[in-house]
Parts: sequence; C-alpha cells; structure tokens
Amino acid sequence: MSPAAVPASDYSARHLSVLEGLEAVRKRPGMYIGSTDHRGLMHCLWEIIDNAVDEALEGHCDTIDVRLHPDHSASVSDNGRGIPVDEVPGVGLSGVEVVFTKLHAGGKFGGGSYAASGGLHGVGASVVNALSARMDVEVDRGSKTWQMCFRRGEPGEFDDTRQRTPNSPFTPFTDSSRLRTVAKVKKATTGTRVRFWADFQIFPADEGFSWETLLARARQTAFLVPGLTINCWDERGDTEAHESFRFDGGVVDFANWLAPDGPVTDTWRITGQGSYTETVQALDPDTGHLTPTEVERTCEVDCALRWGIGYETNVQSFVNIIATPKGGTHVAGFEQAVLKVLRAQIDKNARKLKVGAKDGRPEKEDVQAGMTAVVTVRFPEPQFEGQTKEVLGTPQVRAVVARVVSDWLAAKFSSSKRDDKQQTSLLMEKVVGEMKARVSARIHKEISRKKNALETSSLPAKLADCRMEDAWNTELFIVEGDSALGTAKAARNSQYQALFPIRGKILNVQKSSTADMLANAECANIIQVIGAGSGRTFDLDSARYGKVILMTDADVDGAHIRTLLLTLFFRYMRPMVEAGRVYAAVPPLHRIEVAGKGRRAREFVYTYSEEELHRTLASLRKSGRTWKEPIQRYKGLGEMDADQLAETTMDRAHRSLRRITLADEEALRRAEDVFELLMGSVVGPRRDFIVEGSAALDRERIDA
Repeated sequence: MSPAAVPASDYSARHLSVLEGLEAVRKRPGMYIGSTDHRGLMHCLWEIIDNAVDEALEGHCDTIDVRLHPDHSASVSDNGRGIPVDEVPGVGLSGVEVVFTKLHAGGKFGGGSYAASGGLHGVGASVVNALSARMDVEVDRGSKTWQMCFRRGEPGEFDDTRQRTPNSPFTPFTDSSRLRTVAKVKKATTGTRVRFWADFQIFPADEGFSWETLLARARQTAFLVPGLTINCWDERGDTEAHESFRFDGGVVDFANWLAPDGPVTDTWRITGQGSYTETVQALDPDTGHLTPTEVERTCEVDCALRWGIGYETNVQSFVNIIATPKGGTHVAGFEQAVLKVLRAQIDKNARKLKVGAKDGRPEKEDVQAGMTAVVTVRFPEPQFEGQTKEVLGTPQVRAVVARVVSDWLAAKFSSSKRDDKQQTSLLMEKVVGEMKARVSARIHKEISRKKNALETSSLPAKLADCRMEDAWNTELFIVEGDSALGTAKAARNSQYQALFPIRGKILNVQKSSTADMLANAECANIIQVIGAGSGRTFDLDSARYGKVILMTDADVDGAHIRTLLLTLFFRYMRPMVEAGRVYAAVPPLHRIEVAGKGRRAREFVYTYSEEELHRTLASLRKSGRTWKEPIQRYKGLGEMDADQLAETTMDRAHRSLRRITLADEEALRRAEDVFELLMGSVVGPRRDFIVEGSAALDRERIDA
C-alpha cells in the first residue's frame, strides 16, 4: 500500500521503504538511463563504450571493438590497462566486483587515475550490470585473463556446458566472491572485455541495438579522439556488417564533415585553457570522512568553427568526449563570445557595412546563421544535470570558454593577413545581411497584421492568376518578358494555368545577401506569388501552385535566365525542388511545314534540336515528302502563335517538361558544388571550367 493510500493516523516510519544498492536501479531505471525504451538500451551500451574511451583519453588505449551479437547481446573490448583485479582496501572485494556492483565506486573521483573522463558518477558500469540479465567481464592483466559473471547484478557462476546464454544454470556466490583465471596472456597484454544481455524484465523484448546509431556514435568519438581506432561489427543479419573509424584531424575534420554547405570562411580551430577554483568534498585519508576542500582546476578548450553560404546552424558540444546535446555552460560561453566579438566588429565597421540605427544590432540567430561548430572542453569532475549527462552545469566553465574564444576571434579580426581580412569581411557581410533580412521580415509581418481583412490582394499586378482553388492541380508559368506573356495568355487554360512575367535576367542570389535578394523586386515578387515564404521559414504546404514551370526562350539568354531562376529556388525555396514541383518547359526550335501528298493534308512537325531536325528531314526525304522552305526557326516564345505555343509547350496532352529533382543527399551536395562553381563569387574556378569545356563547343550552334 502506498503512503497516499494509508490513513493519516496509521502512517508511520514502517511504511517507508529503503532500496539498497542495485535494487534502486532496477526499481527506478529511468533515473539512471533516462528511459527503458530504445534510447535507454543504447545508453547502456554508451556507458560501457565510454569507459573504454576514458582509457584512450589517458593514452592507455588505441583500439576499441564493439560487436552486436545475434543473441540480443553486445560486447565491448579495449586494449587499455584493464580493470584492477586486486582487492580494494577497506572493502574486501576485487576491483572488478566493486566497479560492477557498487554504486558511486570507481577510479574517477579524484584519485589521480584519470585527469578528465566521461565516467563521473561511478554508476555507469554498475547500472548496466543491474539492468542486464547477464554480464560477463574479462580482464587481461598480470599475464592472466580474469573473469567474473553476473546475473541481474549478482556475482556468481554460469554453467555454459550447452550454450552461453542468460538462461544457463546460475550459482550465486554465498560466502565470498572470487575472480576466476581462465587463460594466460603475454605480460604486456592488457585490456577489458564486457559482454551483456539486456534484461527483458526491464526493456521491451522487441527493442534491439541500433546499428546506425552505433555507427554515428563511433564516428563521432573517433573524430574527438585523434588516433583512436573504433571497430564495429553487426553479426545479427545474414551477412556480417563491419565499419572501422579513425580520424587524425580532430575537431576540424569533424566540423568539415558536419558542414552542409559551401564555405564563407575556412574552418577555424580555437584552442586554449583557463583555470578556476571550486570547493569539492574530498576524502580525508586520516578520518575517512569527506571534508570541503578548495581545489584549482584547469579547463582545456578545443573548438572548430566555420560559416557557410547557407543559413542552417549546427553546434555539437562535448565534455570529456561525452556529447551534451542540450548544451550547458560551455555552449553558453561559446555563443556569448561569438556574439560579443561580432557585434563589436560590426559596430566598428558600421559605415563600411552600411549599418544604420534602424537596423539595430545583430542577434544570436543572425550570427549563427550558416554556422557549423564543434565545442569540446576537458576538465576533471564536471557537474552534469542527471546521470544521462545531456547538460553541463559547471558554472565556472562558461567564463573560461568565453575568454578563450573571445581572445582568439579578436586576434583573427585584427589580423593583417590578406586571407584573414577577406574571410572576416565576408563573415560580417553575411551577418549584416541576416540582420537586415530579419528586420525586413519583422516589418513586413507587422504591416501584414495591420491589413484590413477586406483589403484587396497584395499579389503583383502582372500576375495572371488561374481560377481553380485546388492548389495541387494548378500550374504557374514564369515567362520571359511581356511579349511572351501576351502569347501565353491566349495559349493557356485559365482554369488551372497562371502566368507571371519577369523582366530579363533576375539577380544572381548565389553571390548576393539575403537582404539584397529581398530588396530585388523580381525575386521578392516571385516569392510573393509562390506564397510559401523563403529560406528557413518556407512552408511547402502553403505554396499556391502545384507546379512551377520556367518557360524561357530556347537560346543562350533563355538558358541563363532559367539558371538564375533555378538558383533562386535552390537557395530560398529548396523544398519545392526536393518535392519535384519545379519544371522547365521545352519549347521547340523549328517548325517544318510538310506539303500534302495525295489525300493527305499538309501537316506541321516540330523539332527540339538540330540533330532532331536533320533526322526528321532525312525521314521525310526518304518517304518522298517535301516541305516548305525556309524552315521556320523560333528565336523566342514571342515569335510563336498562341495555338503553336499551346500545342507544343503548354497543353498537358502534347507538351514535354523537364522535372528538376534532387534524388538524394549526394545529389544535393553535388548541386551545391555546381551552383557555387557556376553562380558563386569566386571567379577562378569558373574560368577554368569554361576554358576546359570550350573544346566541346559547336560553333554552328551559336545563334549570332
């Protein structure tokens, strides 16, 4: 009966329960591993892996092997020093048994074994043991291999005569525990191997270890510990899967791997350290009690930072190689320093950057737009919020990180090197552009809110809209010039086809800021007509049309305009492209008037390339048919009659369209590179591309 169900007059101390040792873990597992679903199961694996990583951080381990076995177990082995097998003074148990059965026990409480580690509370291995149906631990140390087995946290021996499973007959130790010697090894061979079977009394039976999540964590750890090799095996499928990770570039390689876009700056590495003092409870060897002691700590800071041409922000943070996905004081110090330095530099260069009082000051989201950063700190005994270690709570670290990052960035912005000046200038322009775009968006939002519900639509006057309200079945044709608009109006089906003309070549948004794009009338009108916003606020479901079709002339200028339009969609309305809702119309190049023969009336044949024209003429000649000379060559959409344009380019029954797609992530990266090459601000690579491709140019195709 719970205390709440006991009458107040009968409620006394006998109704209170005291859970000892690992009983508390099994009763309230969520307190230690966060949850008992897939995330909690993976957290158990991380606890064992992190113990091996701590050995690598101290320089005693360079290889970690992780295996997912077909019997729902996982094993982790390392070539570190090996868990101590001798008796722990004052406890009467071996080091292995203490580590795996006693909460808040281990070598990371200031004893000098670890300068900085991820295991801090002394509960990781023992919690995993408590939540495992079976755990086997083997230690190579002192020329021997020592073994101890546990069942739901209790040490004992399994009879594995038939098979090694959690259901094998088990005999718990009663009078005393003992480590078994199971093999001999070379004197220099050391290491630890842990294999555990998750307890289905705690975890759902249908939950399993995630191979993809394991690979992501292993890759991340290999980035953060240069020189460490992590081998992963998955033996659960028909064929064994294997991946191996090792990176020697550290956080710089990590940031470059995370970056989703082309660079505005190089990847900057910021390193440094700072000291602080804190009062901790230390064990007095004379009295055996904890006493308050003031100690001096050293915090090492290692960050990688870069800005790209996009607007997504990706900040990954770590404390002693442990990921802190919800941040903490180290991330707060980093963000504070970056914002402070960039604000100061933009204020200093306000005149050059054309920043006025009406623009305000850069905010956090302006500075972090397009930023990719890896923030790592290492120091002894960090304070986390909870055993899952998702948030760092040590308050002194904020000032240390802020000081290191501020000093480094200030030196970077004051550097006289040409390359540094160019990068910092581009960065300030990007931040100012984001700031102005944010201010413009806020003003636009305020104006929109003030509009009267009865006010007429604010859509551009040149838009020839369609009548259908079902957006999915409608089409928007973006046409080149008013002459093409006139013909297209007569050729379209106004029920579901809308037209919007643009005046020549729009702004190249690849080498323009967001503010410049919004200030450009053509770009702003296109975004307004689509009606789904732009950039990170783009909402695909709000798009006013199911298809957007770029209908430009079939010449060099038309191709250039189409490329500029595609650049606008790729940079600011990418979900439209990813969803396959952006198309390019395919107008014909030639119109052949074939003379009638016998009872056959004359007919018209359209061709879309020079090669197709020659093939068609050869076929007509072979069949004995003649055609009217000269063959009509269309120089633009304005030269076509409405019925010709409808039949060849706009009528759903006869037209051809090219769909613009991004098939996968690799295609997206290639598209980013191509857009930056052809439309970006760096001239040299584009010039080399043109020179290399000039040999393939057919002079006869130049319409001049």
